[in-house]
Amino acid sequence: MRQQRSYSTEAIILKHSDLGEADRVLTLLTPYKGKLHAIAKGTRRVISKKAGHLELLYHSQLQIAHGRNLEIITQAQGIDSFHHLRNELWHMTCGFYLAELVERFIEDETQHLDVYTLLLAALHILDEDAGELARLRATDQPLPTHDRTQLLMRYFEIHLLTSVGYEPVLRNCAHCNTELQPVENGFTPALGGALCPNCRSLWGQSLSMNALKILRILHRTQWPQVPHFQLTASLHAEIEAAMHGLIRYHLERDLKSWSFLEMLTTKSAGQG
Repeated sequence: MRQQRSYSTEAIILKHSDLGEADRVLTLLTPYKGKLHAIAKGTRRVISKKAGHLELLYHSQLQIAHGRNLEIITQAQGIDSFHHLRNELWHMTCGFYLAELVERFIEDETQHLDVYTLLLAALHILDEDAGELARLRATDQPLPTHDRTQLLMRYFEIHLLTSVGYEPVLRNCAHCNTELQPVENGFTPALGGALCPNCRSLWGQSLSMNALKILRILHRTQWPQVPHFQLTASLHAEIEAAMHGLIRYHLERDLKSWSFLEMLTTKSAGQG
């Protein structure tokens, strides 16, 4: 059967880079074709009609033509720009971090509808949260902490890793497979998760009972049902360190967003 010359798809814009004088190469996450790279010709020109629908983190409907080396975006219509998210530095940086995670973990042209749905839902949650923050600021009401968005990032990390085949081990010891008890356990990225107290002395760092409990809840609970925990800064840091250790182990690198998110978190704690 002859291949169609073009096709229509929804996409989330994960990344872009300049090409030549006026073009851009975009990295897209689509629901059924996975991660794609496509040229958006002329989008850096002021008169470009497509440019306004192809910004980072936009959710857009695209018409794409098959090219010799890269796909070519011929039409673009925005579905959601996540306007509120873009007006809040913390939320925007969180969005960029989630996009960077997906871009690093998802292989080209491999369908991951679950990851597409996960990212789109997370962007909507961040956008709604940013909108509520703007409303509170406008009415001089007390502003909430970033606890919920920090938990959202850990939730996203766990479910992304699970979707791509790196599901964290959180119920049984990752070394000896014994069932973990409600005590201080351990954690090691090299074996993929939590350790019992006996194996912790051989392999990994400590993991508190509360940190393991939160990780398990995030792993097995849909986001709307995740309780509104009020966690201490040290517990947040412990959970984050465990997840970042796993991500670093699988990617063999740090992510660019981490240092900026850490700076914003430290700044917010100082202001509080």
